[in-house]
Amino acid sequence: MPAYLIVIATISDREAFLARYAPRAAALLEQFGGRYRMRAPGAELLEGSFGNGGSVVISEWASKEAALTFWNSSEYREVRALREGISECQVVLIEAPDIAG
Repeated sequence: MPAYLIVIATISDREAFLARYAPRAAALLEQFGGRYRMRAPGAELLEGSFGNGGSVVISEWASKEAALTFWNSSEYREVRALREGISECQVVLIEAPDIAG
């Protein structure tokens, strides 16, 4: 069953985030077999306390195990460190039927 990594990020330095983290994360995501389903800034918070103005990113994976292989890899751990201090992220992983379908 497909799995989805869903990220809501509040980015304090978008320029640094886009220059340092984003391209390397995108390359690794593709290398590990994921694909982006959505990358969009400017989320409007309707309820709760996190995410107003944040960016939402959804990536699709063949399985939960494939997503966790990416997430727990030493390569991604190194890249993930590039967003420290310039963003605050909430990340969830969920298995679900194909969202396009």
